[in-house]
Amino acid sequence: MEIQNAAIVQPTIIKRRRVVKAAEHHGGAWKVAYADFVTAMMAFFLLMWLLNATTEEQRKGIADYFSPTIPISRISGGGSDGLNGSSIMTEETYARMGTGAARKETVANHSEGKDAEAAERKIAAELESLKQSMSAEGQQLSDHMMIKMSPEGLVLEITDSEDAPLFPIGRSDPSPLLTGMLGQVAKSFATFENDIKIVGHTDSLSYRDGAVYDNWNLSSDRANAARKLLLSANLDPNRILEVSGKAATDPLIQGDPSAPQNRRISITILTR
Repeated sequence: MEIQNAAIVQPTIIKRRRVVKAAEHHGGAWKVAYADFVTAMMAFFLLMWLLNATTEEQRKGIADYFSPTIPISRISGGGSDGLNGSSIMTEETYARMGTGAARKETVANHSEGKDAEAAERKIAAELESLKQSMSAEGQQLSDHMMIKMSPEGLVLEITDSEDAPLFPIGRSDPSPLLTGMLGQVAKSFATFENDIKIVGHTDSLSYRDGAVYDNWNLSSDRANAARKLLLSANLDPNRILEVSGKAATDPLIQGDPSAPQNRRISITILTR
C-alpha cells in the first residue's frame, strides 16, 4: 500500500543545443568591394569611349560642364542637346568606331558664326561709307539715312522730311530724291549677296472717314515703289524676299507719331 500511494517521481531531462556561428570571412563585405570595382571599371571604359568618340570641342564642353570653377549657363556647350552641346548620336556627328565624331560639322558651325559677324561688319561699313559719300557730295542725302541693328540683320532707314519729302503727301509716287537715293543704295547692295526685305511706314495722319484707301494701302504701295526703283537700278529680283506695309504701327519717333521721320522706307539686309 505504501508503494502504491507514493508519488511517482519523473527524472528531469536537460537538452543542450550547440549553435555554430559562421566565420567572419564568410560575410557580405566582399560584395561591396566587388561592386565598387565594377563601377570603377565601367567609368573607366566610358571615359575611354568618350575620348575616342568625341571631338576636341566636345571634350572641352564636357570638361567645362563638370568643372566647379567655371560658371555653367544654359548655353555653356553651344548647343541644344545633352550637356548643352552637339549630340554625338546625330546623323551629322555620328560616332564612328575608330574615327570619332565628324569634326567638320562642329568646326563649320563655329566658323559660320564668325563669317556672319564678319559679313555684318562689312555691310555696316559699306552702308556707312555710302552715307558719308552722300554727305560729301553736298546733297544732304545722308540726313535721310539711318543705320540700325535688328534681330534679323542690319536695317537701312530712309526717312522723310518736311523740306525734302520722299513721296508726295498721301501718294506713292517716288520723288526724284528717293529715286536718286535708291539708285545709289542698289549699287552699294551689289557688293554683297544678302537677301533683303522692304517695309513701308506712314505717319499717324489718316484719310477721311469712309475712305477706301488708307495708310495700310499707302505704306504697301510705297514699299512696292521702292522695290521697283531698286530693280530698275539692276538689283537681282531674287534677293527681295518680302515687300510689305505697316502703316503707322511702328513709328520711328515714338513720342510724336505724326513726325515726318515716321514716313519712311525700311530696307533690312538679312544676316541671320
